Amino acid sequence: MPDFEIPGDALEERFITGGGPGGQNVNKVATSVQLRVDLFKLALPPYAYRKLKELAGSRLTSGNEIVIQASRFRTQEANRQDARDRLNEMIAKALVRDARRIATKPGKAAKARRTDAKKARGTIKQGRGKVQLD
Repeated sequence: MPDFEIPGDALEERFITGGGPGGQNVNKVATSVQLRVDLFKLALPPYAYRKLKELAGSRLTSGNEIVIQASRFRTQEANRQDARDRLNEMIAKALVRDARRIATKPGKAAKARRTDAKKARGTIKQGRGKVQLD
């Protein structure tokens, strides 16, 4: 499922003025993009939904929206595309299913080595006790 289609009604874009240094252009022109994505409208499978929430981290709001801010470029269109690319990348990572973990047990030889090591350690510690005069 690498080519996931994002529904248009799940996205909301807002153009804002960029912060930081950059001269007059930054203060006049709203080139930064704030992309809001409603997680419920994406209609992802449950495993991808959980993973996407984990990947979003602090970008996730209490209303289950992911907020992506893009202000790397000088133009609105480039920043808009950057935000959408980052969202697509995040969704693609979320759709990759983790390998199922199979619980394993230690073998007999490993258990024997562990008990031998514990016994050896115990004898060392026992030798540190008080000296008894018989």
